[in-house]
Amino acid sequence: MESTLIRLSPHSSADEVSEVLERDGGLIVEDLVDEETLRGLWNDLGPALEDWQYGADDFSGHRTKRLSSLFARTEHVAKVVLAPQFLGAARKLIERPVPVWMGGKRVELAPNVQISATQVIQIWPGEGAQWLHRDDMSHLRTYPSRISRVQLMLAMSDFTAENGGTLVVPGSHTLGDEQPPAKDRAVPVEMKAGSCLLWLGGTYHGGGPNESGAPRTGLTVSLIAGNMRQEENQYLAVPREKVKEFPEELQRLLGYDTCPPFLGWYESSDPHLLLQQDARTDGAGQ
Repeated sequence: MESTLIRLSPHSSADEVSEVLERDGGLIVEDLVDEETLRGLWNDLGPALEDWQYGADDFSGHRTKRLSSLFARTEHVAKVVLAPQFLGAARKLIERPVPVWMGGKRVELAPNVQISATQVIQIWPGEGAQWLHRDDMSHLRTYPSRISRVQLMLAMSDFTAENGGTLVVPGSHTLGDEQPPAKDRAVPVEMKAGSCLLWLGGTYHGGGPNESGAPRTGLTVSLIAGNMRQEENQYLAVPREKVKEFPEELQRLLGYDTCPPFLGWYESSDPHLLLQQDARTDGAGQ
């Protein structure tokens, strides 16, 4: 297993990113977003974060703030999710076909991807290390397993070993269920604001301890296979009026789509038709 994480440029292709992710389980993409996007995220999310409460249990963190429903709070998260290094790589890793029999014929169908969970995670001084875990535990996946989740952590402030930079165990996505993660192999992610960590749902990781004098802030979004339940209920988290403001690609990623062969339909049809009907109704009323 690699003992460090590969760093790629913001110009890296989805092919490059997916290749390293599949091999190492995680990587860093430097300068994923520009200063304008970062400033927009802080302007939209910072005030709510200031008033937010700390977590109530050991996993959430007693000195950690977690702000969700990000697509209801800021339009700037769209640029993060649509980055080809994230969305493109996730599609290459998740949208892999599986054989099924339909109509007496053997065909191959591939799941699409969808947004699962969104959060801003702010670790304050005095917080200890979070226990190492796999995000795939939300779906009770067993290992070895096919890739069904790709996660992003965007640094909204600089990440260091001292201030709670995420701990990652490189290569741990290959471990079977009977093999616990080795704490001494966990490496802290160090990256400047605007860069991001990408990792697979099977990679062991956890928030690092903050032994500095200031909070560390990161924005995380997960993409999962369309045939799995979204971890965050996006239909409740993001009002439909807000969903209609985003481009169709994001609307479908938020769940207004069907996953082959026919998961997620509304009235036996593509649920995106509901948004199209809304648009026609809104236009008629103007």
